[in-house]
Amino acid sequence: MSRRPGAGPTLELVVPVYNEEADLAASVVRLHDHLRQAMPYSWQLTIADNASTDATPAIARRLAAELPGVRSVRLEQKGRGRALKSVWSESTADVVAYTDVDLSTDLRALLPLIAPLITGHSDVAIGTRLAPASRVSRGPKRELISRGYNLLLKGTLAASFSDAQCGFKALRREVARRLLPLIEDDNWFFDTELLVLAQRSGLRIHEVPVDWTDDPDSRVDLVATATEDLRGILRLARGLLTGRIPVRRIGADLLASRPAPASAGLLAQLVRFGAVGVLSTAAYFLIYLLLRDAVGPQPANLVALLITAIANTATNRRMTFGVQGRRRMITHQLGGLAAFGFGLLLTSGSLWLLHAVTAEPGRAVEVIVLIFANAVGTVVRFLTLRRLMTRSDTMPYPGALP
Repeated sequence: MSRRPGAGPTLELVVPVYNEEADLAASVVRLHDHLRQAMPYSWQLTIADNASTDATPAIARRLAAELPGVRSVRLEQKGRGRALKSVWSESTADVVAYTDVDLSTDLRALLPLIAPLITGHSDVAIGTRLAPASRVSRGPKRELISRGYNLLLKGTLAASFSDAQCGFKALRREVARRLLPLIEDDNWFFDTELLVLAQRSGLRIHEVPVDWTDDPDSRVDLVATATEDLRGILRLARGLLTGRIPVRRIGADLLASRPAPASAGLLAQLVRFGAVGVLSTAAYFLIYLLLRDAVGPQPANLVALLITAIANTATNRRMTFGVQGRRRMITHQLGGLAAFGFGLLLTSGSLWLLHAVTAEPGRAVEVIVLIFANAVGTVVRFLTLRRLMTRSDTMPYPGALP
């Protein structure tokens, strides 16, 4: 499949590194092989070096020159969170992700991690080592620390996610660009802050059980990291309590811009549209019959059509075409009302013609005529709404960007 001109990759996978000259080359080659062989979407692999003082920058540049789809970025300040914020903020990919350079997480979890973000089902995705289905190999000390930390988050910040610090996360580009400016931490607490803000914004966090093997050579200072995390929890809790962090506004904006799930096929849309139509038609005739004697056939028809047209459009936005939030809602309703106008013209014309031909046609004849007129109006309505609401599907080309 051809590449879309000027388009970014579907996935940008970032590997943040600091003084990793011993493991960097082997890990990046392994990652590159996995992406090339197992990733069905376009991808970019980025080595984000944050102020390494050893040979890491030179190795990163060599790998970028030798391996297609690999690039290196150099930051002059240290901090894993800082490196991720820098690369993710400038990314043109649909989904941004990262994995730790030690590749403790089994890479077979990568596609399940990003798939819900590509389809629009979720906003953030994380690997979790604490799910019942996860397979984890690590010592009791690290297991205790990990579980204790996540329990602390549940007690202090009401966290609903299970594993804050697993080095295996992804999020949609739109989410990254709205949440990253709010994240103050540039180091290890970055992950927790990102997830808490996403949860408090009302975003969907997808969790993937992972197979995870502890790196015995990990150089993370547990005491310093724990102290930093405690300070981060207090700062974040204070910001949320005082309203300094505008998570509600950010959440509303993000939910409004959330893309529709992958468009259903024509047959599935027709089935859903038909189900909504049956309910709308039943509501229409109920309202019409309730109002007919009181106001006459034409006004009853107008009111019944208007009420059911607005409700029908709102229901079809979500159920039939998968459109969520308020984005383009007015445009969709205007399109629905245009179809309503056509339906009103068709049904009113049918009633006028019927009464012109027969002085007293009777309720049953009126209903039969209106059924046929509504059937034609329904076809026009479906085509109008489908054109307005169905986004054109573009499948990204498989393979790395050069």
